[in-house]
Amino acid sequence: MVSDSSLAEVLRSRGLRLTAQRQLVLEAVYDLGHATPEQVHNAVRETAAGVNITTIYRTLELLEDLGLVTHTHLSHGSPTYHAAGGHQHVHLVCRSCGEVTEIDPSVLQPLVDKLAAERGFKVDVGHVALFGDCGGCEGQEQG
Repeated sequence: MVSDSSLAEVLRSRGLRLTAQRQLVLEAVYDLGHATPEQVHNAVRETAAGVNITTIYRTLELLEDLGLVTHTHLSHGSPTYHAAGGHQHVHLVCRSCGEVTEIDPSVLQPLVDKLAAERGFKVDVGHVALFGDCGGCEGQEQG
């Protein structure tokens, strides 16, 4: 977790100031683990009821520009944000129950190496999401 003082330093270095809303948004992302802007908004509203969704989106974009959070697309809806700077991971998204789990990106290393060698393509594994059915949902009747 980024401390208040280090967040303030990062913001100051960019000519910005630490506001309560910025701090609340960053804390919500860290506390929730993986969260859409709407989920962050709901968490922030528990403390600061007057914060609107536009402020949440702008703050998430700013925090991403500062390298404090990152996002990935885990569905067709809103992006999902999580803390940056931690270990990179690949997201596994269950289409049936919606559960999101993480695996080490080394699992994809053969594919990453092949794409680099054959196409000169560098994969950003931190933005990879694989969709399927989790072990708990696999084989269950779809209704």
